[in-house]
Amino acid sequence: MRRFLRPGHDPVRERLKRDLFQFNKTVEHGFPHQPSALGYSPFLRLMAIGTRSGAIKLYGAPGVEFMGLHEENNTVMQIHFIPDQCQLVTLLDDNSLHLWSLKQHSGASELREEHRFTLKGPPGSPPSATQVTAVLPHSSREVLYLGTESGNIFVVELPSFRVLEDRTITSEAVLQRVPEDYCNRRSCELVEALREHPKNPDQILIGYSRGLIVLWDLQNNKVTHHFLGSQQLENLYWQRDGSKFISCHYDGSYTQWPVSSDNRHPEPLENFVPYGPFPCKAISKIYWQTTKNGLPYIIFQGGMPRASYGDRHSISVVHGSQQTAFDFTSRVIDFFIIFSSEPTAEFDDPSAMVVLAEEELVVIDLKTAGWPAVHPPYLASLHCSAITCSHHVSNIPLKLWERIISAGSKQNIHYSSMPWPIDGGTNIAPDPPQRDLLLTGHEDGTVRFWDASGVCLHLLYKLSTVRVFLTDADPNDNMNPLGEDEWPPLRKVGTFDPYSDDPRLGIQKIYLCKYSGYLAVAGTAGQVLVMELNDEDAEHVVDHAEADLLQDQEGYRWKGHEKLKTRDGPVRFEAGFQPFVLVQCQPPAVVTSLALHSEWKLVAFGTSHGFGLFDHQQKRLVFVKCTLHPSDQLALEGPLSRVKSLKKSLRQSFRRIRRSRVSGRKRRGGSGNASEVQEANAKFDQDTLQEMELAPVQRKIEARSAEDSFTGFVRTLYFADTFLRDSSRHCPSLWAGTNGGTVYAFCLRVPPAERRMDEPVRAEQAKEIQLMHRAPVVGILVLDGRSNPLPEPLEVAHDLSKSPDMQGSHQLLVVSEEQFKVFTLPKVSSKLKLKLTALEGCRVRKVTVANFGSCKTDDYSENDLAVLTNLGDIQIISLPFLKLQIRYPCIRKEDVSGIASCVFTKYGQGFYLISPSEFERFSLSTKWLVEPRCVVDMPEVTSNNHVHNKSGMENAVRKS
Repeated sequence: MRRFLRPGHDPVRERLKRDLFQFNKTVEHGFPHQPSALGYSPFLRLMAIGTRSGAIKLYGAPGVEFMGLHEENNTVMQIHFIPDQCQLVTLLDDNSLHLWSLKQHSGASELREEHRFTLKGPPGSPPSATQVTAVLPHSSREVLYLGTESGNIFVVELPSFRVLEDRTITSEAVLQRVPEDYCNRRSCELVEALREHPKNPDQILIGYSRGLIVLWDLQNNKVTHHFLGSQQLENLYWQRDGSKFISCHYDGSYTQWPVSSDNRHPEPLENFVPYGPFPCKAISKIYWQTTKNGLPYIIFQGGMPRASYGDRHSISVVHGSQQTAFDFTSRVIDFFIIFSSEPTAEFDDPSAMVVLAEEELVVIDLKTAGWPAVHPPYLASLHCSAITCSHHVSNIPLKLWERIISAGSKQNIHYSSMPWPIDGGTNIAPDPPQRDLLLTGHEDGTVRFWDASGVCLHLLYKLSTVRVFLTDADPNDNMNPLGEDEWPPLRKVGTFDPYSDDPRLGIQKIYLCKYSGYLAVAGTAGQVLVMELNDEDAEHVVDHAEADLLQDQEGYRWKGHEKLKTRDGPVRFEAGFQPFVLVQCQPPAVVTSLALHSEWKLVAFGTSHGFGLFDHQQKRLVFVKCTLHPSDQLALEGPLSRVKSLKKSLRQSFRRIRRSRVSGRKRRGGSGNASEVQEANAKFDQDTLQEMELAPVQRKIEARSAEDSFTGFVRTLYFADTFLRDSSRHCPSLWAGTNGGTVYAFCLRVPPAERRMDEPVRAEQAKEIQLMHRAPVVGILVLDGRSNPLPEPLEVAHDLSKSPDMQGSHQLLVVSEEQFKVFTLPKVSSKLKLKLTALEGCRVRKVTVANFGSCKTDDYSENDLAVLTNLGDIQIISLPFLKLQIRYPCIRKEDVSGIASCVFTKYGQGFYLISPSEFERFSLSTKWLVEPRCVVDMPEVTSNNHVHNKSGMENAVRKS
């Protein structure tokens, strides 16, 4: 049996791997993609959001989150909580109803689908006969009333979803009590709204789309009142005492109706068109909220004049003489008002308005003068401007953390200070073990700093680079120029703004040093900004420097966009990260790689033309290196150029086909010497890697031609203090890897601190390595004498890492798209390599060093490579022997943007975009796991309707 075992199989190691590695998708950060429905439970104080893909998400206090997914993946049309229960009903666009419950399972509570049901009509009836348009969960918690397109209302028992046919409210029964001159065959088509009487649960208000409204007696099965509207009905709302209700209509009007026992056919008390007299859009939803001071809050969606404001997405709030039309930048899906839900309360006294728009959640404080917005602790609109890059920094020092929060708090002075109003449940998750930052770069030139320590991704601070440049829009322009007499009184709210003043402002690379507070950001037009953190507002001149990456080349002409124009003279910056130097690459191509060494005060940057090194202390360019190949004409067209040579693309394709055929014939017709070389190589590998597990199938790597386009594209930059010239002296160095499989190494001479400003930094090229297969280099790493990765700059100085071992020999790890290769230093001789194991064209897309700790003991941890491939798989590979430890499927291989957006953390977690507005968080570690844990007070309702609380249940939410 021994010969069938793989070499290197170790049961002890297998047990250790189980203690180190485990794959989990833990939580989704951000705003749900394509939301379609909104629900709210005043009793649980939980909010539910449904999406077009069939997902349903529940949110309460920060950290209280639940998620479910309908198997059908149909659009969620409506969400209704069952009164005083931990249950809710969803209606999908396939006309199916689903009952969900928060129930205890194995000591934890989870959102679980209990039943599903589709309303069916008699044989031969049209689909409209049972197409559900309105849902009313009755306060008895025993039945649902389902209004349909045919005008009939069906009664369904809960939780069994059994249709109670003897209690169906037919349109014929309703029309018996309506005056004959109003009756026609279309009067009762399509039930638009169902509302239970707030004081009498035996009466429900039924609104039909053509304007007819009736009050139905459930006990006697008859109409008690009818209200004859002349306009198409949109929605209904009861006033708290049940003496009046409001109807809103398609023509932009709303009507107030009295309800009294002595008048069965009342006339409207008031009919009002808020933004008339010109034709207006429909008012689709309305609230009438009573207050102690007597002046009601009238809150409605829509109603704007069609001609001038027909494209606006607005919700108007009217309170006495105060009126504001909140203007949203995306379509309003739904909204609700948080008000006093105590049955004994005399007034509504609204406190907040919660609006679900298509691209963001906005909460308005109705208690504070001016009705300011409330800063949301979750459901952040990550894509308020399109995300262009991400950067994660683990274990932020407390001082830097507090300074970033302080800078962010000065930006949030316009937000309300009210506590978050949706506060159901209690977060019992342990405090995060460390402070983590996720930085996102955006198309509009901003960088957002997110608290990624726990379940809630919370915005701490926003940095804008726009002030450095001259753009079409002045950053000092007021986004809300509202005159006192302007009508309608529109006010922009929300942060979603998909329009960029200039696409060249887009942020492409970010690098933050958490020890020094230096930040480097690079953009689409070759701009590299170096910043430092300042706790106060400041006004200063930003120094400029140019890096001509084509200075030694002739005959090249840049066809892409121009560089951004900079402001002359001093520029005023807010407290926070403030740029002090700008390096402009020429040609102004996209910056493709960036590295910052805050101890040496150096920043390195690369584009598709080459790379350069800049001394940001002396504000001096150290050197530039052009990596452009004579065939790299595409590199000169720029990312915004839309014209590419079809002839050249076809020519390159045919060349690749021809090369592959020729190389295939050569392999088939090879001489005996080649086979001898192969045998020698195999023997060398076997001797050198006795401990290494050999892969069962290894993919053949075909050499690429230097004529392939973008070979000079700089993919990675890396600073290291290592042995580059000889084995006795180590020195600072800069490494660069290109798309053509070339690695450049430069020796750096950095003057000591006392002479740092007097002597220049000098650089000299020491090595140039050309990988034989010419695959793009995506990662470079130097391992010290103990085979540990070199620490980050200033990490040893802050006593957060051991000093690297400079006694033993160092090793260089070069990661290309197709293989991992270890070289000895300083000779740069090949030591071992690992080819990717895949026949279907597997290639490395992302690679990082991650520290994995054992879940069984705190004494053991190890550094490994976390690798993401173009197939969406994540592989963990050991250092320094390059043994594949485990492989997990993570992202669909068709999800190219998700794979491109993935970012790993230092401790075995990761983030990737599952939509433009959502990050999926995953963990590869058994020890580092961030997931929701919460307690929800389960209601228990006794026969006399008094509410008690059961013991809380712990919830560990996992994504389906």
